[in-house]
Amino acid sequence: MKIGIIVAMDKELQQLQQLFCSADVQVRKCGIGKVNAALGAQRMISEFGPDVIISTGCAGGNGDDIQVQDVVVGAEVCYHDVYCGRAVDDTTIYGQVQGLPARYEADPWLLQKARGIADCDVPIHPGLIVTGDWFVDSKDKMREIIGHFPEAKAVDMESCAIAQVCYIYKVPFISFRVISDIPLRDTDASQYHNFWDTVAEHSFQVTKTFIESL
Repeated sequence: MKIGIIVAMDKELQQLQQLFCSADVQVRKCGIGKVNAALGAQRMISEFGPDVIISTGCAGGNGDDIQVQDVVVGAEVCYHDVYCGRAVDDTTIYGQVQGLPARYEADPWLLQKARGIADCDVPIHPGLIVTGDWFVDSKDKMREIIGHFPEAKAVDMESCAIAQVCYIYKVPFISFRVISDIPLRDTDASQYHNFWDTVAEHSFQVTKTFIESL
């Protein structure tokens, strides 16, 4: 099985490249944000032809049960900054690109595998990941996002764009996001900066454990 892993930043790339040496597992950096993520996914598909694509990296967390270092698995992903209005189609909802799914569901087999990971050190939470072109560094912005998606467990800048490309090209997809900070409990993203100094490497082992289970 050929597995493509897409990350946004050099820090994430460096962490994950150390974990994989097989030619069948390729880790690539796409860059930050939705356009870079979509371009990176399209390149991964056309150049590598993976059987599976995994989006991974860090994300802001939400919910009383979510802590820094936990991993959120995207059972569903959607956009938090897309609104197509109702002038043409009154069935399109907030977060949905007109003509495409309102939410992109993880591949059922991959999600089943993710749910089956036994890792006592890092809690794993399947749930909704919301994506948008905004680094959430204020409580007000997080409240705005969660106002639309109260059930969201993580907020990132790439997962849904990658999911959309995978949906179009019919490539099985799942997202693993390590929680780097909890914006509603944080000030000026201090948890995020501390995450990279202290705990990132340990958390990315969950992605390796998942891939080894496939």
